[in-house]
Amino acid sequence: MLKLNFVPVRAFVAATVFAISSIWSVAPAQASGDLLVAPTRIIFDGRRGTQVILNNVGAEESTYRISLVLRRMGPNGKLAEVKPEEANEKENGALGVIRYAPRRVTLPPNQPQAIRLGLRGTEDLGDGEYRAHLLFRAIPKTPAATEAVAQATGLKIQLIPVYGITIPLIIRKGKLQATAAITNPHLVTDPRGQILAFDLARQGNKSVYGEIRVTRQGESEPAMVAKGIAVYPELETRKVFLPLAPEQAASLKGPVKIGYYETLEAGGGLIAEVQTVLR
Repeated sequence: MLKLNFVPVRAFVAATVFAISSIWSVAPAQASGDLLVAPTRIIFDGRRGTQVILNNVGAEESTYRISLVLRRMGPNGKLAEVKPEEANEKENGALGVIRYAPRRVTLPPNQPQAIRLGLRGTEDLGDGEYRAHLLFRAIPKTPAATEAVAQATGLKIQLIPVYGITIPLIIRKGKLQATAAITNPHLVTDPRGQILAFDLARQGNKSVYGEIRVTRQGESEPAMVAKGIAVYPELETRKVFLPLAPEQAASLKGPVKIGYYETLEAGGGLIAEVQTVLR
């Protein structure tokens, strides 16, 4: 039985970059209602079918259009849109085998809905990792009749933001492996406060994904944890920036151990580790 741990993901303006791997930077939206998605990452690793559960925790009914899109990770860890004509062989391969239904849902408040996911035609894919992203985009409500009258009697411009979120769908075929390394850890100060910055390198033929744990020397429990850190196969190295609360920044100065761990669902093993002194 599939065990689902709901993670709240608030919708954000679609004109901005979608960055699931940088969950600390997602800004909440107030207009479209909140959408819960579980799980927030799907891996097809030998299985051909699964599901995603949506739940509207807003106060009003919301309608969402569901589609497959392509995103590529940049050196700063953010995901940028890939136009169909710019897709490479593996991106087109993912689009060609992923099936899903339904493609549009209307969710009353606190009413869950399952989106079924499956694969078809994977025997034509070569070994490797393939990825597309499932986009849930809110459909703006029709203007009220009084607004329509106002538009008919005079010039009126109404800007309606479109909201959406994406989750990655990853297909793995064959014997794949990857290693990672943490380099150049340091503290950075910007107008928002202090940030823990480092480079996260990846080698191999699949992505790496997990959480960062920073532990002070002589202590067993981490002083900070940052989840949802990925490096996708299109990159060998990405930069990671983790904002720190003032008390965190103060406590992390000095000798620390920075570890990169698999998620508990993947076994929780150590992927990479470095010991350093932060100043």
